[in-house]
Amino acid sequence: MAKVRTKDIIEKFNLELISGEEGISRPITTSDISRPGLEMAGFFDYYPAERIQLIGKTEMSFAEKLSDADRQNRMESLCTDITPGIIITRDMEVPEGLIEASEREAVPVMRSKQKTTRFSGLLTNFLESKLAPTTAVHGVLVDIYGVGVLITGKSGVGKSETALELVKRGHRLVADDCVEIRQEDEDYLVGTSPELIEHLLEIRGLGIINVMTLFGAGAVRSNKRISLVMNLELWDQKKQYDRLGLDEEKMKIIDTDITRLTIPVRPGRNLAVIIEVAAMNFRLKRMGVNAAEQFTSRLSDVIEDGDND
Repeated sequence: MAKVRTKDIIEKFNLELISGEEGISRPITTSDISRPGLEMAGFFDYYPAERIQLIGKTEMSFAEKLSDADRQNRMESLCTDITPGIIITRDMEVPEGLIEASEREAVPVMRSKQKTTRFSGLLTNFLESKLAPTTAVHGVLVDIYGVGVLITGKSGVGKSETALELVKRGHRLVADDCVEIRQEDEDYLVGTSPELIEHLLEIRGLGIINVMTLFGAGAVRSNKRISLVMNLELWDQKKQYDRLGLDEEKMKIIDTDITRLTIPVRPGRNLAVIIEVAAMNFRLKRMGVNAAEQFTSRLSDVIEDGDND
């Protein structure tokens, strides 16, 4: 199924539909927008017909200087069987030739009162958000000190219980059990909750609780950029766990590599505090402060001094 259709942008931006109503269910397959300036001049060799066509004051002023025959020809060429729509900005008058051609080819022609550049930015952001690659991950997403932390692990390891403790400590829940992730830009992942389970947290033995009802609107948020993955696993005595924090493990989600830390779970460990500190330490690293590197540097200096003595 198409993620976005022409009728969606009509509703989103309150556009006035001028003609081509039969085509409002056409799919929009790309977030790229075309300003058909060269096409108005008659150069259609590389016409991106699959894009939304945005006609502003510059293109319209040029079209008005064309002869009636040339203008009619350009308007007909703009309307193809794959063009999702043509938008006229600044509330300008739509050429009669474009209305006729759009009705014939069922290409929606819409009008906006906004300025061209402003509207282009808004439309691009909307389409990029809707058309971004998406996936779903089993886990819990929490906003901890402004860091989006995705908590993963096998069922029953304690993800939801840890999230509950984090919420009690003042942090904000984004999603529990299923996290829907979309890649809005290169190295930019945004996590949200499915609408059905938004603000809900499942605690074994207690059942489903509504975090917003119990803790208030400040305890939840609708979406958050994912910056860190905390993987919880039952303690394995045979496994060597990182004790310095020099090596960064990565987890690939869609096309983005995210830093992942593996936290062994055993009775007596306060996972909420550990994850909270991990988020703070992650922020420090992004600011250029790396405690592990500072320790190894001091250790090397002590060893060198000992050798010199």
